[in-house]
Amino acid sequence: MRCSDIMKPNPICLEPSEPAVQAARRMRDENIGFVPVCDASGNVLGAVTDRDIAVRLVANQLPVTTPIADVMTNEIVACKASDDVDRAKQMMEKHHKSRVIVIDDQGRLAGVVSLSDIARQGDASGTLREVASREAHP
Repeated sequence: MRCSDIMKPNPICLEPSEPAVQAARRMRDENIGFVPVCDASGNVLGAVTDRDIAVRLVANQLPVTTPIADVMTNEIVACKASDDVDRAKQMMEKHHKSRVIVIDDQGRLAGVVSLSDIARQGDASGTLREVASREAHP
């Protein structure tokens, strides 16, 4: 099975210059906690999460007009739409992420695969265990 078979297609994408409050509103309105950040051509630059907003914006008492670029996560964990789902699982496990950005052959945003998408396809227990290990204390 390919990532394109299970991904959420056409995800919301925000530009880095947009205010963080716009990301928070989109997350609220769409009931999501993760939004890719892209340039005008659809190339992925990073992502902003509800945790990014809480930890980098609210906790630091920054204004809600702060650009997304100042609070987003720059690390891009991605796979191609044509990759096998196992590749997405490996990326989640390796980077301890519950979501992977899916790009097309030109490197532009195509979709998002989340841990819940993988769980719907079968056994996600190993992936969940690895993703959750980021929160484990030694």
